[in-house]
Amino acid sequence: MDQPIRVLLAKVGLDGHDRGVRVVARTLRDAGMDVIYSGLHRTPEEVVDAAIQEDVDVLGVSLLSGVQMTVFPKIFQLLGDKGAEDLIVVAGGVMPDEDVVELKKLGVQEVLLQDTPPQTIVDTLTRLVAERGVR
Repeated sequence: MDQPIRVLLAKVGLDGHDRGVRVVARTLRDAGMDVIYSGLHRTPEEVVDAAIQEDVDVLGVSLLSGVQMTVFPKIFQLLGDKGAEDLIVVAGGVMPDEDVVELKKLGVQEVLLQDTPPQTIVDTLTRLVAERGVR
């Protein structure tokens, strides 16, 4: 790619812990990606609107609060409503294995849990964008 990969990282809902997503943001920046961090307590609407406005390649949503099975269906509904189905969506944080399976069925491209090594996150996003190709 000629342009750096653009990533929006978001914390949706009442989850107030953002140390992990900040580490991921720094790791991705150090790898040459353009990273936008939305901050805490965002709504699905805010996150989808920001991802579209910022023309990102990847929307990464980090959750520790257990609301993934509510948040991601809403995010995909909004992306569909706004014609942004080609946006790569990844999940991160802490969630049970059975939710990981369901999230992938919903359309989440990858689920990167709390023990995922930083280089694996970089490699995964790079691979997903390369597989999708230019938008």
